[in-house]
Amino acid sequence: MRRKPVELLVAEGGQGEGGSLRRSLGLWQLTMISIGATLGTGIFVVLGDAVPEAGPAVTLAFVIAGLTALFSALSYAELAGSIPVAGSSYSYAYATMGELVAWVCGWCLVLEYGVSVAAVAVGWGEYLNELLDGTIGVTIPSALSSAPGEGGIINLPALIVVLLAMVFLLGGVRESARANTIMVAVKIAALVLFCAVGFMGFKSGNYADFMPLGMAGVSAAGATLFFSYIGFDAASTAGEEAKDPKKDLPRAIMLSLIIVTALYVLVAAVAVGAWNWTEFEGSEASLAAIMNDVSGQTFWGTLLALGAVISIASVVLTVLYGQTRILFAMSRDGLVPKALGKVDAKTGAPRLNTVIVSLFCGVLAALIPLGKLVDATSIGTLFAFALVNIAVIVLRYKRPELERTFRVPFGPVLPVLGFAFCAYNMFSLDTVTWVVFGFWMAAGLVFYFLYGYRRSRLAAPEATPEASPEAK
Repeated sequence: MRRKPVELLVAEGGQGEGGSLRRSLGLWQLTMISIGATLGTGIFVVLGDAVPEAGPAVTLAFVIAGLTALFSALSYAELAGSIPVAGSSYSYAYATMGELVAWVCGWCLVLEYGVSVAAVAVGWGEYLNELLDGTIGVTIPSALSSAPGEGGIINLPALIVVLLAMVFLLGGVRESARANTIMVAVKIAALVLFCAVGFMGFKSGNYADFMPLGMAGVSAAGATLFFSYIGFDAASTAGEEAKDPKKDLPRAIMLSLIIVTALYVLVAAVAVGAWNWTEFEGSEASLAAIMNDVSGQTFWGTLLALGAVISIASVVLTVLYGQTRILFAMSRDGLVPKALGKVDAKTGAPRLNTVIVSLFCGVLAALIPLGKLVDATSIGTLFAFALVNIAVIVLRYKRPELERTFRVPFGPVLPVLGFAFCAYNMFSLDTVTWVVFGFWMAAGLVFYFLYGYRRSRLAAPEATPEASPEAK
């Protein structure tokens, strides 16, 4: 139950083994990181899985998932402005609820970020095949573009995009942020193009039976689509590389969520209006297929596939970035090996950390089917978000005098609602997902008690300042 003082968390900001992270990110770059990590596979690929669950009411499912994300985003914004460090919700839990809860949260973030990189990479491969088919008339054989559970041997495109993102990250955060900004601009342009073309095939009759599978279907789709909102918290992992984190992190989180939600609802509404909901079953690259169907030619679908290939790659880049920074913070605290916190003096990037995480995510992407990855990512994220909502309430009680550049309105009401929404969506996921989550958490607890419990920097009495009111 030992807690790490906020002052100590902030004082250690940027410090790593052998070097320090560099503060080079402003509001614009932070917002683009958040949008880059959020806007991608959820709308380009997972939409095809959600529509058969909810029917035309998939737009309502996006709103439910968005509200869940909004309540948690408000809590993230308050904590990011108070504790601007790289560990995101892991660090927030460490300062409020103690080391064990922080470890559980960090372990969930490893599941969230690591597995979502793999899931996004799988979706990237689907659109790459769509692009290749529309341009040169060939596709990568299914044996080399599908996971073993889906009739293939290895998903080679998914592995390649993760390795490409790794190369960008090894060059340093400033260069990675610049590349991400360009890719985010491309992905927004691609979705606006889809809405313009797809609206020409809009049929109001497709909305006649708005909720064919009832509210249960909407809830199930909402839990799946929550995957689409994973990533807005990536900005909070940049707390030690932001120029003015106390002001810019809360703004970047809220601004990105507003932009992403508006685009999601608009694209989903146009997609269901252009296609009958029953046509989405089994369609991984549904947006490109809709554009081809509406226009009667393959040019527009191919153009969208090009935008999707570029934009989904930015999700891989930014989420992989977030994963490395969380492990960097956990390493600095002694809960995972110190090698993961070693920073390259030339680039300011944790090089070994980046390579290990990239290889792990690449192997997952190459061997695990998309659907299993999406649900596993969602449950890990929902659990971490639930803890963030609790952390806001605890920190207000424990440290009311702490400077807060943003405060969640209406006192504890919205954080409580955020926790409730997260719990509701978690219990909408299937039993298999819960079993996988249970095994993952059990493995994490074993690792903590065998390794992190004794190696924690706070395990040494001198590591915790006696003067701190929250250390005791």
